[in-house]
Amino acid sequence: MIAQILNEKGAIVHAVSDSATLTEAARELDARGVGCVVVLDAAGGVAGILSERDIVRQVARHGAGALASCVTSAMTKRVITAATSDSVDDGLARMTDRRIRHLPVTHDGRLVGLVSIGDLVKRKIEEVQVEAEAMRAYIATG
Repeated sequence: MIAQILNEKGAIVHAVSDSATLTEAARELDARGVGCVVVLDAAGGVAGILSERDIVRQVARHGAGALASCVTSAMTKRVITAATSDSVDDGLARMTDRRIRHLPVTHDGRLVGLVSIGDLVKRKIEEVQVEAEAMRAYIATG
């Protein structure tokens, strides 16, 4: 379950205000060593999600001056989320279908964390290794 991943990695969500500029968001990404930030509205709700790729696209389309633009000009507004109760397979399927690499995680409508495709793939590999080991032990005692 996605809740277990958050319990292990922590529920820290790096975020910026919807009034931040792309330069401010880029600095936050760099300072935190992450690939995306959640964009929060004035009430603290999820307004969007902004990735490094979103910033690069804006610069490619509009030049360096785009960095002075508000994050709302580049962020994804229709945010795909996961619930804490979702399975790893559910999260991976959602990411694959939507071609995204990050899922904000909600519980009772409240943002509680963020998982990346790397987090989910790592967990899936761990699950497969446990299953393989159980199968080897079963065959050895069989």
